[in-house]
Amino acid sequence: MFQRQTKVVRHVTDGPWTQPLFETRKHKPVEVPVALAPLADTHGHLTSFRGTDPAMAVARAALVGVRLLVVPVDPADDVPDVPAFLSWFHETMDRAASLLASAAQAGVRSPEFAGWQNLPELTHNVHFVAGVHPYGAQKYLEDPSVAERLELLLRDERCVGVGEFGLDFGPWNELEPDVQIEAFRRQLRVAHEHDLPVELHIRDAEDDEEARAHEEALRVLREEGVPEAGCDLHCFTSDVRVMTPFTKLGCHVAFGGAATFARSADIREAAEVCPQGLLLSETDCPYMAPVPLRGLECEPAMVAFTVACVADAREKAGAASREQTYTALWKNANSFFRLG
Repeated sequence: MFQRQTKVVRHVTDGPWTQPLFETRKHKPVEVPVALAPLADTHGHLTSFRGTDPAMAVARAALVGVRLLVVPVDPADDVPDVPAFLSWFHETMDRAASLLASAAQAGVRSPEFAGWQNLPELTHNVHFVAGVHPYGAQKYLEDPSVAERLELLLRDERCVGVGEFGLDFGPWNELEPDVQIEAFRRQLRVAHEHDLPVELHIRDAEDDEEARAHEEALRVLREEGVPEAGCDLHCFTSDVRVMTPFTKLGCHVAFGGAATFARSADIREAAEVCPQGLLLSETDCPYMAPVPLRGLECEPAMVAFTVACVADAREKAGAASREQTYTALWKNANSFFRLG
């Protein structure tokens, strides 16, 4: 199974990986960009894959240099049973470690990073955040068992934050703004109580000028206070104008696969001007696979393409060298989640 899914990989004993783990939809091999520092996927849904084995996804991520993965889970949606989820989580990491051991026996290993000391193995550095997505806001407000499950998840040793939660006034939303805003406030308060950082999901309405999710989120953050532990705008897909008020509040900004799309110049511009200490990388897998793998089911390894795109854009804009961006993305992720 492992060799079949990684058939285009070969181990290069005298340098970094030069062959890809992936193929396009037309089965053309794709080279994975060489990472200049350890990679972090700060938001990847291992529980939402349609056709990808989560353990295999973790193994592939390790093979391109991902050394940190944070998995969002939702007690109103994909975690109806917390003990069962925690068992599945640990079993998945064990299977991923077994796959990597088999790969090493075949001569296929994770890349090393010169100058970086005491780097954790990925299977020992997968954590999760727990929160109720805006679509589950009403259930969170009305069903006490959801809040109970959230508390159980937040107490687990591998939980490093609250999220994703926030406001979504987009085309798939069926809830009124006031319901979402109340759930947003409650989860911000939970984060304050637990002294945990938050990952926010914020999507504006396409046509309704009166339902501006980012403006409402700013208002609530100012009223409730940005958690001292930190705040991250997950999967940022807007422009500099929308981003700037949040960075002024000290919020981090996470860029995913959408930054690589041809028509996403506004997202890349935001990545170019985002303060270096507030940059984060993510996939939001299984959604929005980056170019050149767009259309495939996204997975954590694909963060390599997004990081390369952001690093290139920032270097071309004169904001930072590629290596500085790679380094910042790794260090920011670790400091944001208090992992070293």
